[in-house]
Formats: sequence, C-alpha cells, structure tokens
Amino acid sequence: MRESKTRNIKLITCLPLMALMMVIFMGFSVCAEEAEKPAASADIGIFSKYIWRGYELSDNSIVIQPSATISYKGFGFNLWGNLDTDQEGDDDNQFNETDMTFSYDYSNGPISLGVGYIYYGLDGMDDSEELYLCVSYDTLLSPSLTIYREISHLPSWYLSFGISHSIELSEGITLDFAGSVGYSYSDDDDFVEVNDDDKYQNFHDGLLSVGLTVPFSEYFTFCPMIAYSFPLTDEADDLLTATSFSDESDFLFGGATLSIVF
Repeated sequence: MRESKTRNIKLITCLPLMALMMVIFMGFSVCAEEAEKPAASADIGIFSKYIWRGYELSDNSIVIQPSATISYKGFGFNLWGNLDTDQEGDDDNQFNETDMTFSYDYSNGPISLGVGYIYYGLDGMDDSEELYLCVSYDTLLSPSLTIYREISHLPSWYLSFGISHSIELSEGITLDFAGSVGYSYSDDDDFVEVNDDDKYQNFHDGLLSVGLTVPFSEYFTFCPMIAYSFPLTDEADDLLTATSFSDESDFLFGGATLSIVF
C-alpha cells in the first residue's frame, strides 16, 4: 500500500500461507471444546480498482483481495493480500501487498473500542506499520472514529469518521449504506503539499458506498457493492491527482466479496 527492504513475508507465498491458516482455523473451530470457541472466517473480494484512503493503487486492472481472520475472546489476527491482475500494464498477476493486523476489541453496552497494529508488506516500497484506536457507538447511523498512527518511515496521523446504516429487505438480505471522511496529518518534513513547502495536513478524502448483504446457507455471505471516492479539499485534489495512475482524484469503482464463517 505504500523501495524495498527484507520482507517478513514473501508475497509469492501469500496464497499457500492463507490456505494453511484456513486449515488450522477449521481445526480450531471443530476441535475447540471450551464454552467460548475461537471464530474463523475467510473472504475473497474482486474489485474494479484498488482505492485506499483516496489513493489509486491499481492501473486499469481487476484486483483480487483474499483475507483470513481468526479471533478469540476479543483478540484477533487477520492476514490480507492484494493481487493485481494487470500490474502496470504488463499482463502479469502479481501479489503486491500482504498485510497483517493484530487487534483487540471490547464492548460495553452500546460503546465498542478496538485497538490494533497493522503491518503493511509492500512490493517495491518501504514496508509500513500503523497503530490504531477505534471507538464506535451503537445508535442511529452507527458513528465511529478511527485514529491511525504511522510508526515506520513516514510519521503521520490519519483520522477517519464513518457512519453506516442497513435496511433489511427480506430473509436476512440487507441494503447497506456507508460513508466516511478522512483527515491526514503528516509531521514528516519530506511529505509536503504538491504546490507548497508546508507539511500535508488537510481534510483528505471522502468515501460513499452502497451494497447488499446476501446470506446463503449457514456459512456463506455474498456482498456486491459500488463506491465513490473523492477529495475533500483543493490540496487533497492536487495530491491525489499527482499520485494517481489516471491523473484523476475521484473514482467510481465496485466489486463483490464472498465470505465464509466457520
């Protein structure tokens, strides 16, 4: 997601590693006999474009994003990857990102808290690390605030405020709406605004999405979606345009995710 150094995880091994993890997770779900058993899930998403915090990270290519998660008593571990099916127009399928997230989540009534650490394993760039804190409230529009702190080579903050709402259509099928705004605050002298020498500290990106959640059988869920990403300020527009493959700053994209819960 974001030059390279020794990789902790070789990207080419991502799929076999995920497969091994899922076998282990299934073993957990079948064999655990405590009152509270470990939970495991796996997803695979296919999208028309890879957009992250307003940045365009794919170039006219379909991306495939597998993910595997295991959790127990609030603690969780997630392994996520990005496969670009036509990276830089060379017709090569390439895993160019493998992320690991360690998390802990706690709920007390309507208030939920989450803390975690994310390791971004990136191809052709310095790997990145973040800590985050998330607070959400179970009420109308389910507001949430997530604060990220980059602790690796580009010290910065990213704040995301989000809302969401779901409408049940029939038999567990829901129509899902979500929106978020992000604020980026860099304290790195090397990361400045495109047309200025000031550090980049601005309202950054907005994201709107609508999708469906369609459960089928006991374990599977299918979730198609469409989303629109756009800059919030002129400075963000300049930065997102300068870093994009398409010389654009707003993006309409879509796709679908298939999920299984054990």
